[in-house]
Amino acid sequence: MSKQGSQNSFLRTIILVSTFGGLLFGYDTGVINGALPYMAQADQLNLNSFTEGLVASSLLFGAALGAMFGGRLSDDNGRRKNILYLAVLFFIATLGCTLAPNVTVMIIFRFLLGLAVGGASVTVPTYLAEMSPAEKRGRMVTQNELMIVSGQLLAFIFNAILGNIMGDTSHVWRYMLVIATLPAVFLFLGMLRVPESPRWLVSKGKNVEALQVLQQIREAKRAKSELIEIQVACTREEGIERATFKDLNVPWVRRIVFLGVGIAVVQQITGVNSIMYYGTEILKDAGFETRAALIGNIANGAISVLATFVGIWLLGQVGRKPMLLTGLIGTTISLLLIGVFSLVLEGSTSLPYVVLILTVTFLAFQQGAISPVTWLMLSEIFPLRLRGIGMGATVFCLWIVNFLIGLMFPILLDKVGLAATFFVFVAFGLGAITFVKKCLPETKGLTLEQLEHKFRTYDEDYPDKLVDA
Repeated sequence: MSKQGSQNSFLRTIILVSTFGGLLFGYDTGVINGALPYMAQADQLNLNSFTEGLVASSLLFGAALGAMFGGRLSDDNGRRKNILYLAVLFFIATLGCTLAPNVTVMIIFRFLLGLAVGGASVTVPTYLAEMSPAEKRGRMVTQNELMIVSGQLLAFIFNAILGNIMGDTSHVWRYMLVIATLPAVFLFLGMLRVPESPRWLVSKGKNVEALQVLQQIREAKRAKSELIEIQVACTREEGIERATFKDLNVPWVRRIVFLGVGIAVVQQITGVNSIMYYGTEILKDAGFETRAALIGNIANGAISVLATFVGIWLLGQVGRKPMLLTGLIGTTISLLLIGVFSLVLEGSTSLPYVVLILTVTFLAFQQGAISPVTWLMLSEIFPLRLRGIGMGATVFCLWIVNFLIGLMFPILLDKVGLAATFFVFVAFGLGAITFVKKCLPETKGLTLEQLEHKFRTYDEDYPDKLVDA
C-alpha cells in the first residue's frame, strides 16, 4: 500500500472508531423505546406514566449538562482523552441501568448515561472536524449523524429480536440494555490506538506532536502547511475577546442567539423524539401487540437512516429556509392525520397500520429536511466570537426541550389519549412554521463574514433594531 493509501486508511479508522460515540448516543436513546413496556411491568420496575417519563427523560437532562460541560472538558483534557473517559462512563452507566433493582437506581444511572451522551454529542463532531481535511470535513462530520440514526435502528432491531424470542421473560429489557456495553468497549480500545487532535495539541503549544499526527493522516508537504494554518488560526483566536452574557445587551448579538435557540426548539417541538423514544408505546396504543409493535418500530429506524442520506444530499441542492419549511409542513400534516385517524378509526384493526405509515412519513420529513438543516444552520449563524456562548445556549436549550417532551409525552398519552396528544404537537408545529417564515434568514450561498454583516446591519424583519455596524 502507498504512503498516501495508508494515511487515508488510518483516517478512515479514526472516523470509524470515534463515531462509535455517535452509535452509542443513538443506541442508548433508542433502546428505551422497546425496553419500556417490559421494564414497566409490576414484577420489574412497576412504572406508571410519570416514572416512565422520568426513566426516558433523565438521560436527556443528563445530556443537557453533558453537552454544556463536555466542550470545556475536551478543551482542558484533549478530545481523545475526553472520548476515552466518555467510553468508560458509557460502560459503567450501561451496566448500572442493566442491573438496576428499582426505578430510583435506574433514573440515577440513566442520568449518568445522559452525561456521556451529551459529552459525546459535542466532543465527537469537534474531534472529527479537527482531524479531517477541509475538502472532506462536511462528509466526515455528517458521518456522526449517520451513526446516531444507525445506533437507533440497531436498538430497534435488537429490541424486536429479543422481544420476539424472549418476550415471555419479563427481564428481557436487561438484555436489550446490556448490548450497549459492546460498542463502549470498542470505543475505548479503539481510542487508545488513535492520536490526539492536532488543533488541540497546537493550542497547548505541542507543535512537534501536532506535526507528527498530521504526517500520519496527510502527505508530508500538506502536513507542514496545515500546521502553519492551525498555528495562525490559534494565534488569531487568542486575540479575540469571547462574548459573554453581557453582550446580549447588543441587539444583533441577542438576535443571533435568539435565532439559534429558536432553531433548536423548532427541531424538538415537532415531537420527533416522542416517536424515537416511545414509538413502541404509540403503536401499542394504536392497537398493535407488544411484539408486533417492536417489529413495526424497525420501519421508523430504517426510514430515519435513509432520510438522513437524502437530507445530506438535499443540503447542497436547495435553500435552508424552504427545506426547513417543507419539513415542518410535512411533519405537522403527518401529526394532524395521526390525531384525526386515531379518532375516526378508534378500535379499528386498520388503525395501527395507518399510524405506522404516518409515523414513517413524519420521520421522512423530520430526518430528511428538519434535522440536517438544524445542525448546519447552527454551525453557520454564529461568528467565531459568539460561538461559545451561542452554541452553549443553543445545545442546552435543545436538550432541555427534548427532556421536557420526553417527560410529558407518556403522561399526555395516559391522561388525554393518542389523538389529543398529537393535536398538541400540531399546535407546536404551526408555531414553528410561523417562526421560520417570519424570523429565519436564508444562509445558503453566504460566507460567514457576509452573514455576520447581515446581522450587524439593518434587518427588514426588525426595523426597530438599528445597530452600529
